[in-house]
Amino acid sequence: MTESFRRSGEYESYENPYQGAQQHASAPVNPEWPPPPVQPPAQQAAPAQPVDPVGPVAPAPRKRTRGPVALLAAVAIVAAAVGGGTAYAFQQLTGSDTVASSSTSTSVVPSSKKGDVATIAAAVSPSVVEINATSNVGESTGSGVIITSDGEIVTNNHVVSGASSIKVTTNSGKSYTAQVVGTDSKKDLALIKLEGASGLKAATLGNSDGVQVGDTVVAIGSPEGLSGTVTSGIVSSLNRDVTVSTDEGQQQGGGNGQWPFSFGGRQFNGDTGSSTTTYKAIQTDASLNPGNSGGALIDAAGNIIGINSAMYSAGSQSSGSSDAGSVGLGFAIPINTVKSDLANLRAGGSDS
Repeated sequence: MTESFRRSGEYESYENPYQGAQQHASAPVNPEWPPPPVQPPAQQAAPAQPVDPVGPVAPAPRKRTRGPVALLAAVAIVAAAVGGGTAYAFQQLTGSDTVASSSTSTSVVPSSKKGDVATIAAAVSPSVVEINATSNVGESTGSGVIITSDGEIVTNNHVVSGASSIKVTTNSGKSYTAQVVGTDSKKDLALIKLEGASGLKAATLGNSDGVQVGDTVVAIGSPEGLSGTVTSGIVSSLNRDVTVSTDEGQQQGGGNGQWPFSFGGRQFNGDTGSSTTTYKAIQTDASLNPGNSGGALIDAAGNIIGINSAMYSAGSQSSGSSDAGSVGLGFAIPINTVKSDLANLRAGGSDS
């Protein structure tokens, strides 16, 4: 009875009965003594003061929020300034004569016209030239690809090998005199430079490592002296071993307008002679004829993926080139081979 009375009185002394019960439960149970008095409710509000949301704590989140925003804005401004300055400096250092190079994802033609032969021809033809070389064995006609606006042109070594004079005619009909900068007979490549040229349209050199069998290709060159001739086809095969002569006496046009080469153990267009070199080539069925040597093999996006170098003509065993005709067996030097050899060619080439 006494214990019950005391518990009843205890509960009545608190505004919240659960506080009293909780405190009593934590105290020792003794029927002789009542539990120690608890603190008044007014004193229990004191611990809540440090977590008051209104006070100096509130401005801190706002300061922390403004900090990252300001930092990000500053970084963005600095990045823009550095990026723009870097691009400008790169342009100043490289100049307008830098070779235009791209991967196969770059489109020289509009994406909606990708693979359209007429659009590709219109875009790339201004970058392909006709080359007429004169040597002690006669005259030869070939093609070349403009790679800088001031007139650097890539062609085959056999087109200009041994030439005493070189005349180049652009797609617009303008003629220039050219000089040989460097040759590499082992890769059948040469670099020539036009005299007094500027403002020419340089071709975009693609990435021949991305070429696949079956890809659509376009060839532009000057077969039989017919400047700006355009043909099309597909990539028939890759990494074909093509053997050509490194002898200046075997220069294209040395009597019949044919350039001798061997492929698969067979000789085409005559005898390659005893001094030869072999390189990996892209095979195409695009129509190629004498005069296409040094011209452009172009992918569906308008990028140069190869330099046409060897082709089999049906009239190769005849005494003249008038009976010649493409039988769909043409080869091109991969453009990545050309790009890797440019520095060497500009320094005079491996034949100097």
